[in-house]
Amino acid sequence: MKPINVVISWSSGKDSTLTLLRLLDDPQYRVVGLVTTYLEDEVPFQATPIDVVRQQASLIGLPLITVALPSVFPPNDVYQSMVVNSLKTSKLEIDAVAFGDMFCNGIADYRRSYIEPAGWQCIFPLMGESSQDLAKEILTRGIETLVTTVDTEQLDGRYCGQWYSAEFIAALPSGVDPCGEDGEFHTLVVAAPCFKGQLEIVPSYIDRTARFHYQRYQYSIG
Repeated sequence: MKPINVVISWSSGKDSTLTLLRLLDDPQYRVVGLVTTYLEDEVPFQATPIDVVRQQASLIGLPLITVALPSVFPPNDVYQSMVVNSLKTSKLEIDAVAFGDMFCNGIADYRRSYIEPAGWQCIFPLMGESSQDLAKEILTRGIETLVTTVDTEQLDGRYCGQWYSAEFIAALPSGVDPCGEDGEFHTLVVAAPCFKGQLEIVPSYIDRTARFHYQRYQYSIG
């Protein structure tokens, strides 16, 4: 059977990396690229510079499709048409788009509402699985992850800038998802089994001027 050509929605964090590893392990899929949306040179919420995302794609060895957003939350029709048009004009042969969503909270139906009419399947390799189990898998697979953003309305800002580890997870308050799937925190992956090398991160300071705290850093490829 011919493998399904899939592009992965890539945020730069641990969930999309685990999605990639799952699909690389599955012979029914062939990962042909990554797609990332960004605003003013950064991925929203992660605050990952788009140049860092490009470096990740280079380390993985996959083409990166970038979608420059006009705002953090553009109207749905604008967002959807921009993503679909970018995929269609990428010159990649695409059968499906994969997402790292975990919760069955209506997000899958939303994704399908604009991906399937364009002629592609939607794939959710992590959907419905236990966050605790997924967190353990992230660590077991050797996905090295820095917590780069904390929403201080949901989690104390002191967690920003920490490395994602068993100790980090154990120290999270009750009610905080261990994968941050409710938006409590966001991450940057610096190394993983699918990377040929790693990102060298040198933390510089934590921006605590607003609700979202951001770990700022300098970076290079090691």
